[in-house]
Amino acid sequence: MPRTLLTGGRIVDPFSKRDAPGDLLLDGDRIAAVTEAGEGGEADVTVDCTGLLVVPGLVDPHVHLREPPPSPSGTEAEVPEDLAETVATGSAAAVAGGFTTVCAMPNTRPPIDTPEAVAAILERGREAGRARVLVAGCLTRGRDGREPADLAGMRDAGAVAFTDDGSDVADDAVFEACLAEAARLHLPVLCHCEDARLADRGVLHEGPLATMLGLPGIPRDAEDLAVRRACLAAERTGCRVHIMHVSTEGAVDQVRQAKARGAPVTAEATPHHLALIADDLASRDTAFKVNPPLRTGHDAEAVLAGVRDGTIDCLASDHAPHTASAKARPLAEAPFGMVGLESALAVYIDTFIRTPMLEWIGLVDRLTVGPGRALGLAPPTLAAGAAADVTVIDPAAHWTVDPERFASRARNCPFAGREVVGRAVRTIVAGRTVFEAEAR
Repeated sequence: MPRTLLTGGRIVDPFSKRDAPGDLLLDGDRIAAVTEAGEGGEADVTVDCTGLLVVPGLVDPHVHLREPPPSPSGTEAEVPEDLAETVATGSAAAVAGGFTTVCAMPNTRPPIDTPEAVAAILERGREAGRARVLVAGCLTRGRDGREPADLAGMRDAGAVAFTDDGSDVADDAVFEACLAEAARLHLPVLCHCEDARLADRGVLHEGPLATMLGLPGIPRDAEDLAVRRACLAAERTGCRVHIMHVSTEGAVDQVRQAKARGAPVTAEATPHHLALIADDLASRDTAFKVNPPLRTGHDAEAVLAGVRDGTIDCLASDHAPHTASAKARPLAEAPFGMVGLESALAVYIDTFIRTPMLEWIGLVDRLTVGPGRALGLAPPTLAAGAAADVTVIDPAAHWTVDPERFASRARNCPFAGREVVGRAVRTIVAGRTVFEAEAR
């Protein structure tokens, strides 16, 4: 593999606390050196990064790739032609959005709840040859919340975390048993915090819009109480617990209090819970239907403040592709979820940099170091000797979010048509350029 020099860019590396112009030299799949600008030395390939940011490869701890593992009988599950996403297309979407590493959720059909299923998805990620695809195995067998899955076996097969994402484990005893086992295995549990009894098949945030549309709402308490339970369970068991897609002021407060008590808790926010609100569903456009639901502007401000003060450690897309036919159903019947891998970075730039709520080093931290910490990975960095996973960002690129141009199979993006500034223009994984933006 040729030696590659990225020269003249602004190197932003939160782990190394570097934010300055410089050169980055890649040798094979490792970083050979980071130097002052113009001092990078000889290389086989030189990439001019003048006016661009050179950052560690972005990490998304929460994506849905939809492709099922082999069936429990051992036969290969047939992948429907109309599947909303595959490991290959989701991986392509990831690198187009600047993400070099993604963690796939296990709520496929059949679910990823065995060592064999974990191994199969990891192999498909390697075959795709784009982003590094990690896997979170199911917390309970079949994601039915009744008994722990084979956590040790899935850990040995390569799972980096456990979750029943899409649902919470309602039984307190089963939940704590799972956390205790995960703690013994030194792997985190990713929690979709929602009390199903309180959510009660709700469609959108409980409030005036739900009443006006005549649809059942999902109250804040459904999330707030579940987050409190997860934080307390983390303290009791010593398990590292990661709170997924925080959407309410109360949930932010629960995480803040847990961290103040020293609980092993991390948390994430998503682009849509930061940049959209419940009233965006007034048109009944199902692209805005998501779980947890879009909340009020007050909640969004609280989540923004949580990201800014570090209560929320990382940013995730919760990339949730669906077919056009599924999302074409009436609002009450359409599935929850929206795609985000290819629009997330631009939304984050608009939300945090252009406001400005964060400096670039702070935003990159929440897209690299924070997610890495939550998943127990080696800290993403551009230091010599680290993996040559690099994202190059053009902070001044003007473009329009157009789902028809996505690498993803799915088009259910609530940011369609939005004029944005800033995007990934080159994504490098293990020293190999796996995405380069077309001129627009």
